[in-house]
Amino acid sequence: MAIPRPGEKVRGSLSGSPINALFDLLGRRWALGILWQLDTPSTFRGLQALCGGVSPSILNARLKDLREADIVERSSVGYALTARGRELRALIVPLGAWSADWSADLFGVERPGMRDRVAAEGATDL
Repeated sequence: MAIPRPGEKVRGSLSGSPINALFDLLGRRWALGILWQLDTPSTFRGLQALCGGVSPSILNARLKDLREADIVERSSVGYALTARGRELRALIVPLGAWSADWSADLFGVERPGMRDRVAAEGATDL
């Protein structure tokens, strides 16, 4: 499957605005999980374990998509975020903090220390 491209029709948008193209890409199964787990470089098998045993075919497909989008690259140790990928991940991390507040306020579900872990950018599992 080709990556969504701005200016072309994408899921949720006939215009293919850049934000909708990005949402289409990140909305694919495991894309956000991979982005989240690559806070440090990882091998394929390591990433598969971090993502809770995602199937190899799905992981391969998402890594291919994210590489084509210049978000992930092959590195000497496996896979790593590109500069663009690190920039995107830094924008997503605050959503983790927001989600911790939201789940605690609305559903009474709170993971101890979640806000601190996310704020410190050391969180690997939300």
